[in-house]
Amino acid sequence: MAIGILGKKLGMTQLFAENGKRLSVTVIEAGPCAILAIKEKCLQLGFDIAKEKRLAKPQSGYFKKLNITPRKFIREVPKEATKEYKVGEEIKVDLFKAGDFVDISGTSIGKGFQGGMKRWNWHGGPKTHGSTSHRRIGSLGSSTTPGRVFKGHHLPGHMGNQRVTVQNLKIARIDPENNLLLVEGAVPGHKNSYLFVRRAKKKTQVEKKA
Repeated sequence: MAIGILGKKLGMTQLFAENGKRLSVTVIEAGPCAILAIKEKCLQLGFDIAKEKRLAKPQSGYFKKLNITPRKFIREVPKEATKEYKVGEEIKVDLFKAGDFVDISGTSIGKGFQGGMKRWNWHGGPKTHGSTSHRRIGSLGSSTTPGRVFKGHHLPGHMGNQRVTVQNLKIARIDPENNLLLVEGAVPGHKNSYLFVRRAKKKTQVEKKA
């Protein structure tokens, strides 16, 4: 089937493995995702049913033409060249199995405007002897040459709200009836944020049970 699936982060919880070890897991509502379009190298998937009254007319017309219930989250996912697909077909969480490794992409939580100590882990200025530059920027460079601040210099600014990918997360459990995917560890984003879950690129082997 497809290389990956779209989903929504529901939150974190814990469960116990067969050996009694406690695992911190992220619960993801993965699918079902409807195939909206089939392209040369990818599939256009739609996830999370949307109310038609909230759609623009072009969007509403697009779904009516396909005869598919409108979806909120639409992304293109790489496909397997050897498989055959049909528009309207659904991709579900049973695409994966417990023990598989996945890469998960999402948008990290926005932190707003932050200073350099929080954003870049500066150690700060002197704390005593009359210093008043505890958390300030300080010197940025020489004046005459180059006479400017180099691009990429670590400074205060907007933090978070960026696309982040966490690799090689192990699937602890799957609940096909409720479309749930339980993954060991944390994934980017806040609760109810959308995610893209795909098979891991660097770690494809399934671990054997101890």
